[in-house]
Amino acid sequence: MTLASLLAHERGGPGDAPTILLLHAGVADSRMWDSLWDSLTRDFDVVRCDLRGFGSSTELPDGTLSHRHDVLALLDGLGVGRCHLVGASFGAGVAAEVAVVAPDRVLSLTLSPPGGSLLAVRTPDLAAFADAERAALAAGDLDAAAEVNVDTWVVGPSRRAEDVDPVVREAVRSMQRHAFEVGAAFDDVEEDELDPPVLDRLTEVIAPTLVLVGGHDLETTHDAADRLVAGLPDVRRVDWPDAAHLPSMEHPERFVDLLRDHLATAGD
Repeated sequence: MTLASLLAHERGGPGDAPTILLLHAGVADSRMWDSLWDSLTRDFDVVRCDLRGFGSSTELPDGTLSHRHDVLALLDGLGVGRCHLVGASFGAGVAAEVAVVAPDRVLSLTLSPPGGSLLAVRTPDLAAFADAERAALAAGDLDAAAEVNVDTWVVGPSRRAEDVDPVVREAVRSMQRHAFEVGAAFDDVEEDELDPPVLDRLTEVIAPTLVLVGGHDLETTHDAADRLVAGLPDVRRVDWPDAAHLPSMEHPERFVDLLRDHLATAGD
């Protein structure tokens, strides 16, 4: 990966093709897109980055941390005017915020699934996860904390671990543990939150939006999807009953097909 505007990134595909920017989940980093990278870069100019505090993007900000500003600075540094934004969970929240503050830069949105700043309700399953992760971190057990994330977000509350590809589970386990290690340096960094928040500004999102939700995901994610469908001007929701919080990792080929269909209808 190379560094531009402080975000580590990789770029591939034909330079004259429409650009897709992939924004990873909070339990992962840009490696979560490995299984669909070759397919997408055959036909699109694709950029994947590590958001600050994840992966190889370890440099502290000068002042407050703003992921949406970092993303726009990366696009500026790469000479990308407009692009399709694809965000997973935390990255979906960042993508939606970019679509609010810079609507002219976003050709389409794919939120797979909604997360981060798009979550509105602390449901019982989310609270149980937060308590378990907090306890593991307080004990200094990063492996246990990573496992809580795998059990919650990759497996989901209604499946067993053996129901999910062990390769996917191990990939997220490794990325999440690394995120804990990198993120420790950011504990005292203030984050610049969008005001008013993105959920209060959904009518400002003019980009055609695809919302993808797994049937084994948490209640808070399904609540977020309901809010997006109710509030976005141009939105389509798809539900996959055989996925949890990371459908693009569980079913990469199917995800690429769905994304291609969405981008074809969104135009360039």
